[in-house]
Amino acid sequence: MDELLIKAKAVKNSLMELLQLTEEEKNTALLKVAEVLEENKGYILEANSKDVEAAIRRGESKAIIDRLTLNEERINSMAQGVRDVSSLKDPIGEVIETIHRPNGLTINKVRVPFGIIGIIYEGRPNVTVDCFALALKSGNGAILRGSSSALNSNMALVSLIKKALEETSVPASSIELIESPDRELVNRLLKLKDYVDVIIPRGGAGLINAVVNNSTIPVLETGVGNCHIYLDASASYSMSLKIVLNAKTQRPGVCNAAEKLLVHKDFAEKHLHSLLMPLVSSGVELRGCPEARRICPSLLPAKAEDWDKEYLDLIMSVKVVNSLEEAIHHINSHSTKHTEAIITESKDNADIFLSLIDAAVVVHNASTRFTDGGEFGFGAEIGISTQKLHARGPMGLKELTTYKYKLLGNGQTRI
Repeated sequence: MDELLIKAKAVKNSLMELLQLTEEEKNTALLKVAEVLEENKGYILEANSKDVEAAIRRGESKAIIDRLTLNEERINSMAQGVRDVSSLKDPIGEVIETIHRPNGLTINKVRVPFGIIGIIYEGRPNVTVDCFALALKSGNGAILRGSSSALNSNMALVSLIKKALEETSVPASSIELIESPDRELVNRLLKLKDYVDVIIPRGGAGLINAVVNNSTIPVLETGVGNCHIYLDASASYSMSLKIVLNAKTQRPGVCNAAEKLLVHKDFAEKHLHSLLMPLVSSGVELRGCPEARRICPSLLPAKAEDWDKEYLDLIMSVKVVNSLEEAIHHINSHSTKHTEAIITESKDNADIFLSLIDAAVVVHNASTRFTDGGEFGFGAEIGISTQKLHARGPMGLKELTTYKYKLLGNGQTRI
């Protein structure tokens, strides 16, 4: 029996115990995990340094290395995220709706776990901890398959999580990491219907498309982030400068970073050149449409494929538009339905934008970087869903549940 099947069976065998855990027992385990992570920073950083050094040798981009790198602050943040999840209300057992029928039947719609979640993700070790915390609090078992680029980091984190769980009521086998780098195991995981109830991919377009196209298990599709900011004619220059700089440069290698800047022609004539200078000073490579390049000749020419590309790097394409309607049409034509923002002093234009843009999150006068489970008050997130069925936007505890109907009777039979 190989690693995948051994670990899938181990997680499945833990489900009955998970279903019987109290909220207090879950929270105690989460707090213990947070404590163990903080106590073992040196061990985590030593493992992570191996992954980072290998990425540097491979010549990976700065953005990819940033996503992979852990430090004391990020470990503290991971631990705090686990504590935040522990403070959230347990969703399991919540009665969503009660129906009283004329025949005396009471029907309760009750929130329950999915069962086992298979999570396939790329080189961000913090995802390992977020997924564990959310899976446990929502009563789910988890099979994790991270990328080989973060294998040392993920192995260290999962070993510490299991070590912590051994001191609690939570079965340590409720979380398992597939350690083999064999890609064939991913294909098999996508078809392991007897063990896995839902698959969640987190990563670039290639990974997500491969999972969606090959899985025989239902997929909660997390999104590629080709995110836009539109500067309307009435946009505040100082606000626009602050928001665009933050959305592009604060952490360019994540899915809620802004990749495209659309600018109304009236704003562009007055402010585009000065607004782009701080981006250039921050190392951003700017690519522009012909009109943007007329105003700012130093911009590189944007190619047709640029408008659909998620850079995950210090690159941004700029387009001048003639109207709000043109901006909306362009975004809806090229968006990945993740996060789209408008900067404007016009409430009417903001309302139109927020209503007509087809995206999981639409933003008025704020950075796209707020599309995040922690920022939404979810404690952490399993990913950002860009699909429309079941869940959309940051997926927290409730998005990792389904429901069942409990019919309560006193002898009723159907006529």
